[in-house]
Amino acid sequence: MFEKQTIVDRIEVMQDQTVAVRYIVTVTEDGEPFSEQVKGNYFRPGDDYSAESDKVKAICDMIHTPEVIALYKASQIPA
Repeated sequence: MFEKQTIVDRIEVMQDQTVAVRYIVTVTEDGEPFSEQVKGNYFRPGDDYSAESDKVKAICDMIHTPEVIALYKASQIPA
């Protein structure tokens, strides 16, 4: 039987207050490792992170204050 487990391996806050998240996705077959993959995602101030783990949501809530979101949006140059 195959089982898939995703864990948050690393969370970093970038200079522009973007939260970078690295995940390790492990697939096991009958309890034995079958494959492992590293994935990542970035959450910029103002992005929706509601589907993330409680750990990621707590960090984003702490970093992405209304003031940070406003400063980030003001720093973006319109195309």
